[in-house]
Amino acid sequence: QVQLVESGGGLVQAGGSLRLSCAASGSIFSISDMGWYRQAPGKQRELVAGISSGGSTINSPSVKGRFAISRDNAKNTVYLQLNSLTPEDTAVYYCYADIRTTPLPTWTRYWGQGTQVTVSS
Repeated sequence: QVQLVESGGGLVQAGGSLRLSCAASGSIFSISDMGWYRQAPGKQRELVAGISSGGSTINSPSVKGRFAISRDNAKNTVYLQLNSLTPEDTAVYYCYADIRTTPLPTWTRYWGQGTQVTVSS
C-alpha cells in the first residue's frame, strides 16, 4: 500500500504565502515524477507544477514566478511554496506521485487526499 499525505493548507490573506508538503510512504520501490494539481469550485482540475526525480520542473503559466516546487528524494516528499497569493488561487490542492512498488517497469500515479487553500481579499 502507498499513501500520500498532504499538509500545509489553510486560510491566508491576499499577498501572503503558504508552503504545502506531501509525503509518500508505504511499499515504494522508486518514485518518478511528483507534483501538484488544484481544483477550484466549478472548475476542472488543473496542473500547477511538476518535478522529475532529477529536479526538472514544469509550472502552469498562471503561477510562474509566484509558486515554486521542490522535492526531497530521501524523504519521498514534494513541496509547493505559494507566494503572492490571490483569491484566484483558492482551491483544493492535490499532490501526486508516479510510483513503482516493485522492480518491474510499471508506474502507478497515486494521489493525496487534497488540502484546502483559501485566499481572502
